[in-house]
Amino acid sequence: MYAIFENGSKQYRVSEGDTVKLEKLDANVGDTVEFPVILLADEKGIAVGAEVESAKVTATVVAQGKAKKIIVFKYKAKKNERKKQGHRQPFTEVKVTAIGAAKKKAKKAKAEEAPAEEAKAE
Repeated sequence: MYAIFENGSKQYRVSEGDTVKLEKLDANVGDTVEFPVILLADEKGIAVGAEVESAKVTATVVAQGKAKKIIVFKYKAKKNERKKQGHRQPFTEVKVTAIGAAKKKAKKAKAEEAPAEEAKAE
């Protein structure tokens, strides 16, 4: 089973137990965070849209950190214009603990009708 969720204008494909580096989140190490699911796939098939509205990806924050430094070098020829700059992108590393599957609406509707039928029988 895997799910695709969105965070920081990026989409991530995860399974249970995966560790993913995301855009920096305002959470401490050990905190639990939830993300809404865009697509959910399992042995039964693929579910998207209204079928996965209630599904969530639950993850635990493993670490907060910064990525490897990259060098940004701007140069204009024949102008003696040079600018060297470094950048380290902050990230949050999370470990996916659970993928909550969406409940089928048809089963939910049948469960609500059952008590109503019992009341009519009385």
